[in-house]
Amino acid sequence: MTVVVSLAAPRDRLLGLPRSGKLVTGLAIVGFFVALAVIGPILVGDPEALVAGRLDPPSAQLWLGSNDTGQSVLAQLLHATRGSMLIGLVAGVLATAASLIVGVVGGYVGGWLDEAFSLLSNVTLVIPTLPLLIVVADYVEDSGPITYALIISLISWAGPSRVIRSQVLSLRNRDYVDAARVSGEPGWRIMIFHILPNLTPVIASGFVWAVIGAILTESGLSALGLGGGSVTSWGGMLYFAQNGSALSLGAWWWFVPPGLCIAALGTGLSLINFSIDELMNPRLRKAAA
Repeated sequence: MTVVVSLAAPRDRLLGLPRSGKLVTGLAIVGFFVALAVIGPILVGDPEALVAGRLDPPSAQLWLGSNDTGQSVLAQLLHATRGSMLIGLVAGVLATAASLIVGVVGGYVGGWLDEAFSLLSNVTLVIPTLPLLIVVADYVEDSGPITYALIISLISWAGPSRVIRSQVLSLRNRDYVDAARVSGEPGWRIMIFHILPNLTPVIASGFVWAVIGAILTESGLSALGLGGGSVTSWGGMLYFAQNGSALSLGAWWWFVPPGLCIAALGTGLSLINFSIDELMNPRLRKAAA
């Protein structure tokens, strides 16, 4: 009976999330970009096709004008949306999975395994992120979105794993966990069915921040010219717009849309994360009310 209550509690609290205006707004923004990433590239065709003159302004035929080579900015933006969303999703999933393995297994098992995982996460935390990414990006040739997602996930799991580990340390001695342990349930089952459900808000928050961090990191690297020379991301569009002197030429339609997309998606994901914070912290929930 105790186990049933522990599993039901997180679901009951999660059911209150749709009443949050922040969550609804955040989900609407993220859902809009997901739809653009899935459907958009199908509608616009090849982003490399020459469809207009050099730096044509927005018009009824070209909603976002053209770049310095006559390619449709709208077509490139929609393809870049898919690339950036893919990087964020893959990096978020991989970083969250790694943080769960390290945090849950290490925190529950304890002993030398926990010490080894803690040492690994501490070492990862002190590694300078930007110089490492610059070195790796310069070393890896023809890197695509998946490659960048893998690279970013390797350095973004350590922080969330520390948070998850601290939660597991407080959960592993609860009465329902002790009851499951005494009844003979194996450790893997206790971790999956008795501890993980109570970590749902923490996991969701860590995943959202991992997605935000991955998209911003890749956009920053690509804007600096370290994205492998590809335009399949918002940062890549900013890089080519900078190289094409879009700002000095007044071609705002080339660099403003990807910048707005980065800001809008970051806002949507942040609103979702704020809603999760309110779920986890009753004081924030009362203040919001």
